Amino acid sequence: MKLDLNSTVTLNNGIKMPLLGMGVWKSANKTASQSVRWALKHGYKLIDTAKQYGNERGVGEGLTKGLSENGLKREDIFLTTKIFNGDEGYESTLDAFDNQLKNLQTDYVDLLLIHWPVSGKYNETWKALEKIYNEGKAKAIGVSNFNVERLTDLLSEATITPAVNQMEFHPLEQETDIKNFCDQNDIQLEAWSPLGGGEVLNNPQITNLAEKYNKSTAQIILRWDMQRKIIAIPKSTHEKYIQQNTDIYDFELSNEDVQLINNLDLEKRSLWYGNFAWNGNPDGIKDTIDEWDD
Repeated sequence: MKLDLNSTVTLNNGIKMPLLGMGVWKSANKTASQSVRWALKHGYKLIDTAKQYGNERGVGEGLTKGLSENGLKREDIFLTTKIFNGDEGYESTLDAFDNQLKNLQTDYVDLLLIHWPVSGKYNETWKALEKIYNEGKAKAIGVSNFNVERLTDLLSEATITPAVNQMEFHPLEQETDIKNFCDQNDIQLEAWSPLGGGEVLNNPQITNLAEKYNKSTAQIILRWDMQRKIIAIPKSTHEKYIQQNTDIYDFELSNEDVQLINNLDLEKRSLWYGNFAWNGNPDGIKDTIDEWDD
């Protein structure tokens, strides 16, 4: 399978989305700005942020500077952001999104997601996303952290099928039921926390594969994502690792080794969120913005 940093998947509305990108969760504004500039320097085309991260302003600054520094145009980059939980609802979503665009220093995003399925509000919020999409302010719209029940409910009222569902996805949590549902409904799965933290990176079977292919465990996992056509957005604030995460195109996992990783699934989420039961503030999930630093 021939892949490179420009490899894309085609979403259900015909838009092409890069398979590999960079996330900025838990990055301060200054850090996010620098990380985005490094990402563009090393050839990334996909940048993922969210209002809840508190760093859209930093991402916007990094994007503006990074485009200039690397001779790129806005249309060369695929930018994703998300609707904040506290902004969900029809009018509130529309009002908040205009301000998000200002912070991101752009007049459109390539992908706009509902960050979490807030009970009693996500269908109303989706109608706002459909309006944003129809106005051209988002090239594609989708959801994040939606299980099969919530997706089914959304589809029963939606006039536009979500293009993407962004989920925690890594070798120990492969969201099989959700992925199957997304495949059946032409919804692209995207992985947040694709490296799954220390337990995944230190898994002995993945460590053995890293030795076999002379790669890091992170590179093995990201290559596995690519070969399964799962979009991955690893987060790093270090230029060295931002660059290393792209060094996954000079080798290919065998079918047997892809299956070996497939078999590691324990349905083990690193982040507990009440089995998707959203009632305003489930365990472990904030409904506040993480950071407002300068």
